[in-house]
Amino acid sequence: MRIFWLAGLAGTGKTSIAVTLCRMLGDNPDVIFGGSFFCSRTANVNKLMDARCILPTLAATLAAISPAFATALAAELNADTSAALNPISTQIGPLLQRPLAAMESSALPVVFVIDALDECSDETEVKALLQAISTLTCKVKFKFIVTSRPETHINTSPISSANHNSILRLHTIDKAQVTEDIHLYINDAFSKDPLDGEWYSESDVDSLAARADGLFIFASTVVTYVLDTESVKSRVTRLRTAIHAMKDSQVATGPLDAVYEFVITRASNIAKVEAEELAATQLVLACILRAKMPLSINALAEILGWVPDDLRDTLRRLRSVVHVPEETEQPGLRTVHASFGDYLFERAATELRIIPALGDEALARGCLIIMGKRLHFNISQSRSSFEPNSLTKPDSLTYSLEYACLQWVYHLTDLSQPWEMERDIDDIFRSQLLFWLEVMSVLGQVQRAGAMLNLAGTLVRYHVT
Repeated sequence: MRIFWLAGLAGTGKTSIAVTLCRMLGDNPDVIFGGSFFCSRTANVNKLMDARCILPTLAATLAAISPAFATALAAELNADTSAALNPISTQIGPLLQRPLAAMESSALPVVFVIDALDECSDETEVKALLQAISTLTCKVKFKFIVTSRPETHINTSPISSANHNSILRLHTIDKAQVTEDIHLYINDAFSKDPLDGEWYSESDVDSLAARADGLFIFASTVVTYVLDTESVKSRVTRLRTAIHAMKDSQVATGPLDAVYEFVITRASNIAKVEAEELAATQLVLACILRAKMPLSINALAEILGWVPDDLRDTLRRLRSVVHVPEETEQPGLRTVHASFGDYLFERAATELRIIPALGDEALARGCLIIMGKRLHFNISQSRSSFEPNSLTKPDSLTYSLEYACLQWVYHLTDLSQPWEMERDIDDIFRSQLLFWLEVMSVLGQVQRAGAMLNLAGTLVRYHVT
């Protein structure tokens, strides 16, 4: 296993882990820390966004550590003075592979760290780098530790092969374990910066760790925000703000918003995405954020009238902030953290901001369309009206139909003009009311049916009967 890939959604702590690993590797006498490269778009330094700069940087760092490597590298550069400027596929030989061979007498493994590879601007160059390091062969023991978001161009590269590489996906780690780690981080940061007076309690740390909901960047943002003042009174005030009303404080949420803005702007890059695709991306996000239950790819696709593969293509650009189940029928579409929804609905730039009603209208209309098409006689497949509905859901009762029957009216309540769907509601429930009740019975929710119809009646011009 020559590559260890640490994959994680936006804000899960990949860079913090990479920094810690670099510190530990530098202090470890049992390895040779060959160097690191921290890619970054926010630093406004072109070379930090250029994958072609990674191998030359690592080579220069290792040359400063190993005389044998330095001598071999110098020979390569004398033979080809433009080696560092060549395409990545031809950089790997003179800059790493052949100079590393000069270190074969060393028993210590060489370790390189590349952080935030997804932040490089040219996806083709990133693929070339991953191809180069995944096929690198040498008698010297070496390992690359790579961190990135699970972007499509990385997720489909050789690095994603678990047969040849070690992979850890941070966003799949048990939430309780992550919360415990965040709790330790917050408590450690607060305890290392004491003041003359008690300004936080264990319950405060518990609250912040719980509010972070597995998102390390949220916790680090809170810590920075709270500690950025030197009086007990100010810290107590900021701590209360962070716990109870952080989303309303632009000062507190600035760093977190910067992460979200980067992700959504990249997903909505006008240079790469047509206006229709941008609108589709916003619609999908609005539906995921406003859904009353986690949807599957198949269910959301049917509600929107899309082909599931088209929906998955749209979601690929959002994998950094949206959890996408591997199976198309598995419910679980959700944003990584609730604060992403707050950002899109309340604080995002005008061109990126999403109106909540966009999702509710699409979901309400989609639910009604599904019920109109899919509700039919004996949907429960009962053999006799004297027998109770089967406890096992019939194949015809898909998750999308289940969602539609259970949630249609609740999306109507969030619309400013629900009566615009009055005719659709009337058409369905005049002819298919009993079929809908049968579904509610199969789901064990028939007791909700009357209240749902009454609620619909208050939203439209007359009661649906």
